[in-house]
Amino acid sequence: MTEHDDSRSAATVAEPVAAVPGTPPAAVHGRGGWRNFRRRVGSNRAAVLALGVLCVLILIAVVAPWITPQDPNAQNLRAVLVPPGTDGYWLGSDQLGRDIFSRLIVATRVSLLAVLLAVAVAFVAGAPVGFLSGFVGGRFDMVVMRINDAVMSFPPLLLAIGLVAVLGPSLRNAMFAVGIVFAPRFLRLVRGVVLGLKEETYVEASRGIGTSTRMILVRHILPNTLSPLTAQLAVTVGFAMLAESSLSFLGLGVQPPDASWGSMIREGFLYFYQSPYLGIFPGIMITIAVLTFITLGDGLRDALGREERKER
Repeated sequence: MTEHDDSRSAATVAEPVAAVPGTPPAAVHGRGGWRNFRRRVGSNRAAVLALGVLCVLILIAVVAPWITPQDPNAQNLRAVLVPPGTDGYWLGSDQLGRDIFSRLIVATRVSLLAVLLAVAVAFVAGAPVGFLSGFVGGRFDMVVMRINDAVMSFPPLLLAIGLVAVLGPSLRNAMFAVGIVFAPRFLRLVRGVVLGLKEETYVEASRGIGTSTRMILVRHILPNTLSPLTAQLAVTVGFAMLAESSLSFLGLGVQPPDASWGSMIREGFLYFYQSPYLGIFPGIMITIAVLTFITLGDGLRDALGREERKER
């Protein structure tokens, strides 16, 4: 048989493998799935712009201590509430003469780290329990969902304030409370995805040929929960940013002299009519960050949703 015949035979054999009914998505697309995903995200201009803004924010947070023009906590009572554009104070100064621009840069690091902590707590507390609840089912699922519904029945901000009141006001406690508030949403999402995956043809076929439960979890169910979780994580970061700002505005988050965007709004609230820029600049940063995360989450959800529809 010639080399040409060998390659044609190999192609003929390879075609039916990708077309076998009930084959899981990961087995069909292989390594090309990541390239296709990047191409779909790249075609969404809003998502690409959001990703670029996020990279800039992360870069600012990483190099914050080295790019601040002044000490963010240094007070200068001779330059109190100077307007933006003043020599040495690009964005003006606050009621204690501290440089607003320097504090905004440092607050970028504080706010992003705080949100990362909150989302990590929400994911760890919610996703594994939702995975077990959806896969095990039965009484365990019923008990878990009743507790989850009870937690979700409380207003999120009110529940977070109650938890911080018990734990004590600090940024770490505030973000732990925010993570607990968002954990039920991850639980419900993962549970719903797992319940659907359990009924898929390729999962039932794996059970039929004697595949172990552990292998089904690792090979078929767990990888296919990552797509909706990725989009949910990006969207949750935006809402966690709003929650952190709200708690810091109420004095329950970051404590003086440290700065976050929410605490800067709180400090400038009393001087809003005299010096409105004290609250406007951190408010703009919060708006940019929240829109960035939500837009990126929508882009990821659209890209992953199109892939899921194609695979099915």
